[in-house]
This record gives sequence, structure tokens and C-alpha cells, in this order.
Amino acid sequence: MEEFMVYNGGVKLFFGTNAIVKAGGIVKDKNKLLIVTGRRSAEISGALGDVKALLEERGVDYCIYKGVKPNPDVETVHDIINKYKNCGAEGFIAIGGGSVIDSVKAAAVVLSGGGSVTDYLFRKRSIPRSKPFIMAVNLTHGTGTEIDRFAVVTVPEEKLKLGFGAGYPDVSVDDPRYTVTLPRNQTIYTSIDALAHSIESSTSRFASPYTRLLGREAAHIILEYLPKTLDDPGNVEYRYWLLYASMIAGISIDHGITHLGHGLEHALSGFQPSLPHGAGLAILYRKLVEIFYTYYPETMHQILKPLDPSLQPDSSDAVKAQRVFNEFLEKIGFRETLRDYGFDEDLVREMAEFYVENEWMKRYHNLSTIRVTKELVENILLCVL
Repeated sequence: MEEFMVYNGGVKLFFGTNAIVKAGGIVKDKNKLLIVTGRRSAEISGALGDVKALLEERGVDYCIYKGVKPNPDVETVHDIINKYKNCGAEGFIAIGGGSVIDSVKAAAVVLSGGGSVTDYLFRKRSIPRSKPFIMAVNLTHGTGTEIDRFAVVTVPEEKLKLGFGAGYPDVSVDDPRYTVTLPRNQTIYTSIDALAHSIESSTSRFASPYTRLLGREAAHIILEYLPKTLDDPGNVEYRYWLLYASMIAGISIDHGITHLGHGLEHALSGFQPSLPHGAGLAILYRKLVEIFYTYYPETMHQILKPLDPSLQPDSSDAVKAQRVFNEFLEKIGFRETLRDYGFDEDLVREMAEFYVENEWMKRYHNLSTIRVTKELVENILLCVL
């Protein structure tokens, strides 16, 4: 398994086993850093122990903020900011998946630019050029946030989950050893998230030969290695390839953007924060594949043909493509529905109206050539209820 570096935007990413050692030289001139983690994954994965040993070896002091939850909200971001100030830190080490790294990205913006994180989510303030140092130690093969510029934060009182261009970490670590302790459900959720990145960045208005190249490669790896990983979850080589796919899909969305799938999922988990992002996407993709194949048959054919070589690059195969993809979800054991998270027909109809009419949800509407209507959204949500 090769070790290498990737540069994208403002981030220098170290990829491979023991990558933390190679990244460690970057923190040697820091005096004190705030380590931000989720509830347990940083410890269970071994990443927290490695980071603490690295800092202690280099004489760098640190504080720890522990307990970032999935779908982090405004309050979490401001709690991190308060901890940072009280600790006297001069930078961050985020150890976790998308929720942890996104929270730190958002906190760094507010620390430098002032105000509240909602000022940036609602575009009342511009993103500052200079921000505190961030090292991201990624623990999942899903979000790509360790290599892209985006952060997603929930505003509970508005039932809004919004992304914004918070900026890149300074340095990131992708070590497949830290992902072998992912539970089975999180292995599925995060991998489907990366697959959705591949599909949406290849079909958005901002798609290009570059994003389609990355998206196709990432998707083919995920479709091959996700079933293998579920059968042998401790296999570091399998995790290596899923992590690699997630990373390049993260670069792809950095250039090609997501659209309808992520917009709908953000609306769903904005209403119901207990819905994991990847689970929401997997549920939605039980219908979205058909829609995307109808609009973008050649691109979708290139992405999905490993599932069934008989698929044709024609919209007439859209229903077949959906069936093949749903069989893949069944094969990997994903059977969740929106009802499992408290949604019913009335809430789904309310959700459809919210997604179509809310001014902040409209930012997702024109990111692809698919015309967004209440009927379309209702149809998608009712089909996956």
C-alpha cells in the first residue's frame, strides 16, 4: 500500500499507514493546540493516542474538546470556540469524521472573522482569508472534508442544515488503520456518502472531464471494495481503497459540487438530526439513481456499469439502473427507510414544500439541470418512505 501526498486548494494531505508521523513535523512550531473529537471514535480508532504521543514528543501542549455529535449545530461550533479561547490555543487538531472536521472549520472562520457562525451560513459576512491552523485527522471513508473547502452546520430553530465554503485544513491525515474500527452501519453510510459525491460531482452544472474522471474512479472502487470490506472489516488494504475513493471524491465535489441528493438530505436531517447523513443519502438514492440516469445516461452508465455490464448509456435503462443499484444496497444489507427515522407521509409532504419554497434550500436548486418542483420532490420522498 503506497504512501503519498496530495495537494488540493490549501491543504497538504498525507495518505497511508502511519501518515501521522510524516505530518507531525508541521506542528513542531506550535505552542498549544485544541484537539476536537467526537464521543468515542478518536480513542477507539487509536488516532487520539497517536496524536497525543506526537504532540508530547514535540513538546506541544494541548487541550481536548470531546463530544461533537453527528449533524453538528450552531451551539456545538460556539462551544468549541469558547473552549479554544479559554484554553489559549493557537490552532486545532480535528480527529473524527465530517461532523468533527466541519465543526472545527466553522469555528476557525468565526474566530478569525468574528460574529456568529450563522453570519457565514446566511452570507452576512465574508469568509476571512486568514484563519487558525487546522490539522484534520480523518476517521471515515466518506465525507471528503479533510480535502475539500466545505463545512456543514445545522441551525435547529430554522430546521436548516447548510453548507458553506469555510476553507481547507492546513494539513490532513488519511490513515486506513483508523477506519477499521468503524461499525458496520457507519462503514455503509460513509461509503455511500462518497459514492453520492462521485455521482453528483459528475452530473452537476459544474461537472467537467476532471470531476467525471475522479467520480468514475471513486465509484468503481467503492462498488468493488465496500462488499469486500463488510465481509472482512479488519482488512486494512480494503479500507485503504475505500479511503482513497472517498478522498478523490472529496476533490471531485470541491471542483464539481453536489446538488439534488445532498440538498434533499440536508433538508431531511435538518428536520430530523438523528438521521445520519450517509443513511439519508442511501435512502434517497433508491429513487435518485433513476432520475440521474434519465437526465445524464452516459455519465451514469460510466459510473454504474460495474454493477451490470449490460446497462446501456441510454435513459431508457434508467429503471433498470435503479433496480440494479437497489439490489446492490440489498446485497450490502442496507434496508433502512425514512419511516425508521420518524418520517410519515404528512411530514414528507411538508418536507417537499420546505425544500421547494425555503429561500435557503433554493441554493441547491440550480446546481444541476434537473428542474426542481414540489411534485418531483414529493415523488422521490414518497418512493423511499
